[in-house]
Amino acid sequence: MKLNTTHLRYLTPEDWRVLTAVEQGSKNHEIVPTSLIIQLSHLRSGSGAHRSISTLAKANLIARVQNAKYDGYRLTYGGLDYLALHTHFQRKTLHSTGQCIGTGKESDIHIVLAPPSASSPSSSQTTIRKSHHQQQQCILKIHRLGRISFRTIKTNRDYLRHRTSASWMHMSRLSALKEHTFMTALHAAGFPVPTPLAWNRHTVVMSLIEGTPLYQIRHLEEHEARRLYGELMAMIVRLAGVGLIHGDFNEFNIMIEERESSPSSSKKSDRLPPDTEEPEQDDGRQDDTTTTTMITAVTLHPILIDFPQMLSISHPNASTYFDRDVDCIKRYFSRRFHFTSDDSGPFFKDVQNRMRTTKGVRRLDVEVEASGFSKKMAKELEKYMEDIGVDQTGSDVDSNPDDSGDSDSSIRSSHEFAVTHISEEKEAFPATHEPDEGSKQESLNGITAVLGHISVAEALSTSSA
Repeated sequence: MKLNTTHLRYLTPEDWRVLTAVEQGSKNHEIVPTSLIIQLSHLRSGSGAHRSISTLAKANLIARVQNAKYDGYRLTYGGLDYLALHTHFQRKTLHSTGQCIGTGKESDIHIVLAPPSASSPSSSQTTIRKSHHQQQQCILKIHRLGRISFRTIKTNRDYLRHRTSASWMHMSRLSALKEHTFMTALHAAGFPVPTPLAWNRHTVVMSLIEGTPLYQIRHLEEHEARRLYGELMAMIVRLAGVGLIHGDFNEFNIMIEERESSPSSSKKSDRLPPDTEEPEQDDGRQDDTTTTTMITAVTLHPILIDFPQMLSISHPNASTYFDRDVDCIKRYFSRRFHFTSDDSGPFFKDVQNRMRTTKGVRRLDVEVEASGFSKKMAKELEKYMEDIGVDQTGSDVDSNPDDSGDSDSSIRSSHEFAVTHISEEKEAFPATHEPDEGSKQESLNGITAVLGHISVAEALSTSSA
């Protein structure tokens, strides 16, 4: 289920109509009859529809199911990818696609280029980088629910009786819609999250954050750990204060961005120990190095990512998920940075009491429901997680906590690779090859290569021809 844009520029308008017809028929059919595909495509010539079906099947955008009771085709994830990309191109929210830079539990992350008009001005906590042609680098997140389902099929056989590949695609749409909706609400409320730019089907386009995943930070001074710990706990409480719980608040879903604070003046004599005298020159004058110098401090600021598992404080298990988010940060800081807070909180009951006594509290969970992601959708997505043996956080593997952040095999956020020190020299999108294991980290630090660099102008011009 990898994104392959090789055939994207060669599809004709008739091919797109037939592919859209298969998608429409998939709403009521696991295998869409060929006759229904021809009917929904509204092509005058039946032979033209068959020719397009053959083209799409060769590109693995649709697939014929063996031993089916009737002649028909089903939509593949590749076909759904093409439909989403085609819509983004036509809406001018994307200009070209880039290389896959991260793979999560049930999502893929790609570097993409977006026209300047497609992305809003970046806030202080996000950075959208520009190429030589002024297109801006962004992140395309492709939700692929069903990846875990195939791994847990032996222990969840009953799941296949009620849900199919079409259901997984539907769940991927819901997951993408949920992430975009929550990200939009959080960004509008001033939370440090990526800037949401566009959403279509199972894809979300967001701003690129230049930072480092928290799990990759090996050492923090005590005062830095204390301040960062306080910011993270304050973020958990602030989220609950507007009616939301992240549900997967851990080191894999927290990006750390370095920001330079305003420079402060300092003298060399100020940095010497109290009982140390300043050195003098042979002629009796003081060393000129005691003159005032400007020191620029660097502070760490957390940015939250990954929102498909977010839930309301009205959820029956809200207290459990809130406490788990808090415990995840406490355990990680104790294990990695050897920092333990004197405060035993925060506690969910304190947040509830504060919300009861405060009037006019803004409830983002209510706003999200009103914006389109209904309770019915949330329950349907949660039921999917239960059916495939995954809890609300989406974690299906019990990793060793002592190895958290030290092994490439541990479960990571799907956004994490996209933001690890992208170098200035790679901004022109040169062609690269797949990095080997020995140079994996070095390649990831500068990776901005593209798979096909398919511009919408090229795709549309070829299709028109």
